Amino acid sequence: MKRSGLRVLSSHRAVLTTLFLAVKAIATAVLAIGIMTPGLAAERSITIVGLGDSLMAGYELAQEQAFPARLETALRRRGHDVTIVNAGVSGDTTSGGLARLDWSVPDGTDAVLVELGANDALRGIGPEATRANLDTIITRLKERDIDVLLIGMMAPPNMGEDYATAFNGIYASLAAQHDVELYPFFLDGVAARAELNLADGIHPNPDGIDVMVERFMPFAEALLADLVVKASP
Repeated sequence: MKRSGLRVLSSHRAVLTTLFLAVKAIATAVLAIGIMTPGLAAERSITIVGLGDSLMAGYELAQEQAFPARLETALRRRGHDVTIVNAGVSGDTTSGGLARLDWSVPDGTDAVLVELGANDALRGIGPEATRANLDTIITRLKERDIDVLLIGMMAPPNMGEDYATAFNGIYASLAAQHDVELYPFFLDGVAARAELNLADGIHPNPDGIDVMVERFMPFAEALLADLVVKASP
């Protein structure tokens, strides 16, 4: 009986030793994957601010229906740990955005979606003034080591061809000058589609926001990937 008990005890020890070695091997493999994959090892919570006008704010929409909230939800569903702060102000121009830049974009912000200029065009503000304001916004954000994704707008047709040519070229020019990513047109796929806009024909409804988020998604994920690489040791 004693010899039988010793054999059982020895067998148990062998099983435990095997399990211990297996767990140790798995842990080592997981650690190695983390070390060899900087994006995985460095992944952390990201904070992005949406600096814009009524198109960013979500004019006449509930906050959870606005672009920043819908984009955050879509990104989180894809596994991204990200918070997108809605710093949109209805009626804001580029000069208004510049004036409130410091308190709209707090310290700790990783990136800013700069979506301004539509109201400049609607008010007929000179494209040179719009460009100067956006130039200063981008410069000041980069000085704070905050990444920028510039979002373009287009002048309404009633402003005339000369105005549209000067205004529409602002965004690509600034993106090239500052080496920042550009999303060419915020209302891509939504503009002039009645079923995707509110009764005013200008601001997107919830269905329109969903289209905007879907089209913007590749740019948002590319921005997040860049931020992860930037944070890697």
